[in-house]
Amino acid sequence: MLVPQFSVQEAKIQLSQLIAKALAGEDVVITLRKTPVVRLEPIAAQGKRRFGSLKGKIAIDERFQDPLPESERGSWDLASNLPRSNQG
Repeated sequence: MLVPQFSVQEAKIQLSQLIAKALAGEDVVITLRKTPVVRLEPIAAQGKRRFGSLKGKIAIDERFQDPLPESERGSWDLASNLPRSNQG
């Protein structure tokens, strides 16, 4: 089956229609100088995150809360002196 192809110029003019085609499951390919360069496709919907869904899949090393070795502590001390952004 031949996939419909649209030049960049055509895609600019009819972007809304091409998005609708892609959302309907149709293949949409955009070309640059007659060479296919982009496939337009919908982003898969992400389900809601469920608390505890990774339980048993992540292991935290027992040394996680141990004090940092002296050799690493200096880097963190330097970082604590950096200016902080007020953008939350």
